[in-house]
Amino acid sequence: MEEKKCPECGRKIIGRADKKFCSDGCRNNYNNTLNKDTKNLVRNINNRLRKNYRILEKLNTKDKTKVPKERLLREDFNFKFYTSQYVTKTGSVYNYVYDQGYLALENDWYLLVKTDLRM
Repeated sequence: MEEKKCPECGRKIIGRADKKFCSDGCRNNYNNTLNKDTKNLVRNINNRLRKNYRILEKLNTKDKTKVPKERLLREDFNFKFYTSQYVTKTGSVYNYVYDQGYLALENDWYLLVKTDLRM
């Protein structure tokens, strides 16, 4: 049987037949390197999406809330960054940051909604 080597450090793997790394440290290092955002653009967009998500989550405590645009702006919400859109049959456009959405209403008010995205 061929000796398995750790893909992170190259040391011999001892243990279960399906073990892929020699230690938790090597497994963590390998996955952190693999999942690291290598470009500043991607990292900055992901940070902005995270910030927008936290703002929506903070303001939308009941899964459906109305807030003035001014409140979103005060929290430093950036309307340019969202992950998807949903257009209703009547043409209303909801922008979503993952499962947290918002819909522009009249007089600079926004309806915040949360959608169940369990898979």
